[in-house]
Formats: sequence, structure tokens, C-alpha cells
Amino acid sequence: MSAATVEPRTPAAHAAPALRPLASVDRPTVSFELFPPRNPHAAPRLWETIRAIEDVRPDFVSVTYGASGKTRETSRTLVTQLLRETTLNPIAHLTCVGTSRAEVTAIVEEFLDEGVRSFLALRGDPPADQPDWQPHPDGLNTAGELVELLREIESQRCIASPSQAVRARVRPLSISVAAFPRGNAATGGTRAQDVASLLAKQEAGADFAITQVFFDADAYLGLVAEAREAGVVIPIIPGIIPTTDPARLLRVQELTGVPVPRTLLDLLGNADGEADQHRRGIRAGIDLINGVLDGGAPGVHVYTFNKHHAALDLLEGAQLHGGAGTSSRAAAATDPAPAAPTTPEG
Repeated sequence: MSAATVEPRTPAAHAAPALRPLASVDRPTVSFELFPPRNPHAAPRLWETIRAIEDVRPDFVSVTYGASGKTRETSRTLVTQLLRETTLNPIAHLTCVGTSRAEVTAIVEEFLDEGVRSFLALRGDPPADQPDWQPHPDGLNTAGELVELLREIESQRCIASPSQAVRARVRPLSISVAAFPRGNAATGGTRAQDVASLLAKQEAGADFAITQVFFDADAYLGLVAEAREAGVVIPIIPGIIPTTDPARLLRVQELTGVPVPRTLLDLLGNADGEADQHRRGIRAGIDLINGVLDGGAPGVHVYTFNKHHAALDLLEGAQLHGGAGTSSRAAAATDPAPAAPTTPEG
């Protein structure tokens, strides 16, 4: 994304307006990102988070795949468990960088055989520790090519099996892609380049997009406006990170190249203890969510880091905690700031 830092909005700048009562089908979508446990000791905390977010009945959860598919087996295991042991609708991340077309096809077949019907198609990043790395000679070079391959595999499965064709009509294959509100800073890309890429992904068969993290509503709204002008019509869901932990924010900045506003870091750094820091971060996140929803965002996708307290406090403060059967954001206006949690969490 752009190296320019945009100041965050003040907590009251986007207080949720009094909205008309919404039918449950009109409510903003709510979704979360999870990643496979890095070791057996992390599994219990992950499942505590899974059960907690399951209670708010999100529209879907996405499961990361890791750089160059290094978490392939653990990602597939987690997605399968979510399908079989929860009421959640999992979206499996899938990357293609450095992998042959045949290998990607085999991976997709594995997921489809497990009953997975939703994918987040990503190019992925080349290994950072291999300066002489070269793309696979028979690989895929873009996320758009991965979307095309997913559609091709699904079509071939339906041609080969009438039963599969019926099931595919009952549960159509869904493909999401990534979008970058200020361009992909990790690759030096501009917003204009990302809009062109997003249009190509749409033409390849993508159904909707989820954005990388950002810290000001105008970054997201500007992307959407430019994308619509270019002909992108698929929904673009804003990806939101709970802004409660300065160390995590700086780590995300390091990994993504998305700068954290100095004012936000100062806001958190001047807090009077962990509970106050959490409260301040949640207030800033609520303002960001209200900003994008007031600007027409279809919903929010929350990056949980496999922790649920901050994510759920954020949704509750933005009146999005009611799940698929309610439209709590349309309730009478109240103070959007939640009470301090008993266990502050970043």
C-alpha cells in the first residue's frame, strides 16, 4: 500500500446513525479469519475461539494456507473439522506461487473431495529467504489464473459425474479473491494496478473480494469507488484487524507494508493500563467499521489471530454481534463503546 499514513478518524466521527429496521437478509455480513494451530499446544485456544465465534453465527470463516502452502495438511485438517464438527461455513485459502499446475490441481481435488465448496484464491508470496527463487515453469503466475483453474476443475468434475453436477447446483463453488485498498505494498503495486488485477479476477470467475488490512475508511471507500469506475461489480468486503495491541499492529505493518498511523499508536501507548488500552483500541475499531458500513460496505471480515475477545468486543460495539438471524446494527442508537472486558486481549 501507499507509504503515506492517513490519520485515523476520531472515535465519534462515524457513530452509527439511526437506521431503518433491517430484515435479517439485509444485515451486514460478518466473517472471521483463522489459521491452523502452529503446534498441538495452540489447538485448545483455537477451538475456544472457534466455539466463541460460532455463537455469533458468522456468514463464513476463512482458514489461511500459509506461505507457499507450507500449512497444507494442517489447513486441510482444520477446514475438514470445521465442516464436520461445527455449524461454520469455511473458506479454504489457496495459493499457487511456486507450485506446478498439476500440484495445485491435486490440492484442489483434495479439498473438493472433503466437501469444501469455497476458496480464497491467492497468488501468494515468493520465499523471502531465497533471492534467486524462480517461478515454477509449469505453474500459475496470478490469482486470476488460479480462479480460472478452480472453475475448470469444477467444470470437469461435473462433466465426469452427473451426481457431482447435481451437487454443484445445490452447493455452487464460491471463489473469493484479495484486494488491496492502497495497492499491494509487499510487491510495490499501486491501487490502480490492484484495481486492474481485481477486474481480471472478476473476469476469471471470482465471486467477491476481501481486502487486506487498512486503518482509515477512506482507503477502503476509495478502492471501491475506483474499482466500480473500472467495471468491478463483485462485492468487496473490508478486512478489519482489532486495533488493541500495538506490538501486533507493528508486526502486521512489517509483514504487509501497511503503515500504522502514528496517532493510533500514540492513542494506545498513552493508555492507563491494559484494560484502558483495550477500550481505546476497540473504540478506534468501531469507528473504522462504522465508517466503511456507512459508506456502503457489505459487511466486515475480522482478522482474529485465533483470539476471540477483541474480535467479539469489536462486533458488539458496532452492533454486529447478533449473527445471521438478527439485525442488531439497526437497533436504537447507543454508546458504541463496550465495557472493559474482564480479560483484555490484543
